[in-house]
Amino acid sequence: MHDSKKWLTDELIHVEKWEKDQSDLWFWEKLGRLPFKLIDKWTPSFIQNKIGILVDELGQYVQTGGSYLSSTSKIPSYFPDIEVQTLEDVNKLPVSHMDNAAEKLTGNRKNLATIQGASTGIGGVFTLSIDIPLLLGLQLKTLQDIAICYGYDPNDKKERLFIIKCLQFVSADIVGKQTILAQLSTFDQQDEHAKREILSELQGWREVMFSYRDQFGWKKLFQMIPIAGLVFGAFINRSAINDIGEAGQMLFRKRRIIERIENHTNNDIFLEK
Repeated sequence: MHDSKKWLTDELIHVEKWEKDQSDLWFWEKLGRLPFKLIDKWTPSFIQNKIGILVDELGQYVQTGGSYLSSTSKIPSYFPDIEVQTLEDVNKLPVSHMDNAAEKLTGNRKNLATIQGASTGIGGVFTLSIDIPLLLGLQLKTLQDIAICYGYDPNDKKERLFIIKCLQFVSADIVGKQTILAQLSTFDQQDEHAKREILSELQGWREVMFSYRDQFGWKKLFQMIPIAGLVFGAFINRSAINDIGEAGQMLFRKRRIIERIENHTNNDIFLEK
């Protein structure tokens, strides 16, 4: 079973509508960032140090994958009802099968994030230093596994760069979102020089990490309260994985759809000849 060109074109319109809708989030984004300059002043130094370590880990992730790298060996578990073993097998599947796998995966990760956020929210500010790296790890893992669901290999450094841009997209303001979408829309057509420019445009991982941290804003403030942090932690982490899962699915899905449309077009040209 193959995706028809009409179906792919309709689905591409759906993804592009989602991209436009992201511009409506700016008010809530700004509201979420306001208190963080205040929070910074009384955030314990051990949490500041933890964020510093995460900056280094993000850099290492792009270079080597580090401890965050996902494995393609789990591919059969993402497609339990189909005979799929390798990324090559995934690439032959209809996009709707990829969508289903990514949807189930995101649902499972949201449940995991809820439990994780609740357990680290119990201790308030003291367990927040544990929660932030755990959540970052879960977000990176989720994005990588979504990539695998759409037939992309996180072992490829290029794909890890795409994943970091997805992470940055979720925590960017509206201007940043538009810039990232413009970059990602031509990601597969770019030469090595253009990819290096994307890499240097990040201006080091500190920028990504601080925008990632600011994404939580006032929400994490509530998680600093012992016991009550259990409820807030569960909600915030579930929401964070939901956002990253939705962005990952849409952005990887768009790449796969565009590739399939181009294949259809090339085949049409070949047949005309």
